[in-house]
This record gives sequence, structure tokens and C-alpha cells, in this order.
Amino acid sequence: MKLMIASDLHGSAYYTDKLLAAWTEERPDRLLLLGDLLYHGPRNALPRDYDCMRVAERLNSLKERITAVRGNCDCEVDQMVLEFPMLGDYALLEVNGLTLFATHGHLWSEDSPPPMAPGTVLLNGHFHVPACRAREGFLYVNPGSTSIPKDGSKGGYLILEDRTFTWKDMDGGAWKSHTVR
Repeated sequence: MKLMIASDLHGSAYYTDKLLAAWTEERPDRLLLLGDLLYHGPRNALPRDYDCMRVAERLNSLKERITAVRGNCDCEVDQMVLEFPMLGDYALLEVNGLTLFATHGHLWSEDSPPPMAPGTVLLNGHFHVPACRAREGFLYVNPGSTSIPKDGSKGGYLILEDRTFTWKDMDGGAWKSHTVR
């Protein structure tokens, strides 16, 4: 299975369109969204081409292929315009022999992990900075933000294929990878 992972769209129609163009190029089986889909939040500047309804419309076009979790900027009113479930605090997935605990990062994170089996991959968004770190008992992975990258990072997404995470910028250029043994 090939999985595309993205986080923190924050209502940017521009970056949602770029992500979906990458979706067409990458041809993954599923899209995993790690929260903060429509609203930009009070601490973030408006992202490029802020248009929540256009983002919802574009994401709804893939509703059968999306798994999503709730971010700290997501709420029940967002679910009213999104045609796929996105209010769960986490999703537990088995992909290519890996157990993935997918959550936004505001409830559970690298420094405050959820209860999970040894060897689980903890996937977070929230911090807007790409990361991959082995921790005692788990691997921490963050795709960064598609629309509002921080700390000098690039906006982008992740591809998980054959137990390898590959970070890509919004134009599909790979810049880092990590294989889980």
C-alpha cells in the first residue's frame, strides 16, 4: 500500500490544489490527513488563497480515499461541510507491516506519547516542522505543514511506501527519507 500523509492545510486552497496535484502524480492508495484542515487558527496568519469551502470541496472529491483525524483548529462545524469523518482524536492503521498511531499532536506528541505497543510509529502534525526521530519504544514522524511551514522548513507531505517514509516538497521533490526496519 502507498500512503500519502499531510497535515495542517489550514484552509489554503492554493496548497490543497498543490497537494491534490501531487496526489495525481503520486497515485497513492489513501490520503491520511493529520488535522487542521479548514481553519487557520488564531495564532497563524492567513495562508495563501484562504478559502475553506473550496478546500472542503476539493477534499470531498477524494472522500472514499481519505482517513483524517481532528486537529486543534478543527470542530464540529467543519464536519458539516466535509463528507468524510475527521473528528476522531486518532486513527490506528496497519500499513506495510507497520502500526501507525496517527493523531494531530495537540493531545499526544513525541514528548507526551499515547499508550501504544512497542515499535509503533507515532504520526503527528501540529508543530509545522518535519521530523523523524527514534524514541524509546516508538518512531516519531511528522510530515510538517503543507501551507504554513515553520522554523525554516519546507511545506510538503509524506509518502509511505514499502516501509519507507519520504518527505517531499509541494512540487513533489524528495528531500529526505527513512526506512523502518
